Amino acid sequence: MFTVDDRAAGPHYDRRGTSPNHERLVLEARDVEFDWAKLPFHYVPGEPFATHMLNVLHLLLPAGEEFFVDAFKQALPLIKDDQLRLDVQGFIGQEAVHSQAHAKVLDHFAAEGVDLTPYTDQIRWLFEKLLGPRPGWNKRRRHSWLLEQVSLVSAIEHYTAILGEWVLDSPAHDAIGTDPVMLDMLRWHGAEEVEHKAVAFDTMKHLRAGYWRRVRAQLVVTPAMALLWIRGVRFLYSVDPYLPAGTKPRWRDYFRAARRGLVPGPRKFVRGVADYYRPGFHPSQLGGLGLAVDYLAVSPAARVAR
Repeated sequence: MFTVDDRAAGPHYDRRGTSPNHERLVLEARDVEFDWAKLPFHYVPGEPFATHMLNVLHLLLPAGEEFFVDAFKQALPLIKDDQLRLDVQGFIGQEAVHSQAHAKVLDHFAAEGVDLTPYTDQIRWLFEKLLGPRPGWNKRRRHSWLLEQVSLVSAIEHYTAILGEWVLDSPAHDAIGTDPVMLDMLRWHGAEEVEHKAVAFDTMKHLRAGYWRRVRAQLVVTPAMALLWIRGVRFLYSVDPYLPAGTKPRWRDYFRAARRGLVPGPRKFVRGVADYYRPGFHPSQLGGLGLAVDYLAVSPAARVAR
């Protein structure tokens, strides 16, 4: 018999013992639209590395967030807590829109004659085949696999919350003149990631996935994310029509961009990953909620979507 923890969802408390507000937010899917007609290929001006570091999101997220949606649709009937069920429904709606929004960026690149399918086909295989459903398994094994999927999503969502908080507080992009439409998209997405940063984690706890499954999932996700990002940037360099043939990304390009605040620095990720392994960790202990709420109030795309 499968059990759930009815106490796992609901109010959580930060280190000061005060209840955060994010559990009281109503998670809504905002039907945003972005016009890519005037998007420069290097939309971070003069910074191909920073541009392609951010572009990896477009390579990963259409298939990745479809995987999130499918897994949580499977988990939804198992959720016994009313508030968590509402949060998961909002999470599913937001992630579906995220997937569609990033897919439209891929469509824009395709229309410009840049073929990204050699990489995106691999990502789709990863999420649909390697990590996808197992319909031929018996009920107990399918349930165990669902817990693995939810735990993997929770681990990935930890990274997206960190990235979301970072992009909401990245004044270097405003200063350098990063394309405003792309910056709005990244910040809208980042704000919604911060909004729902606890949903996958709470679902994992509610379904009693267990601490060691949570740890194991993050031990898989951390090197996998690093590898996918490195390969993604290298691939984007290889298809960039504006770079001299044979140009390759270098580690010093990353550290230079990180020092300038154009990409997240390594220390931010190291601290974030270390937090996730603490037995008492909860995503409400991360920051960024105020930034997220404030940005969604002024985001051009989010305001039009109301």
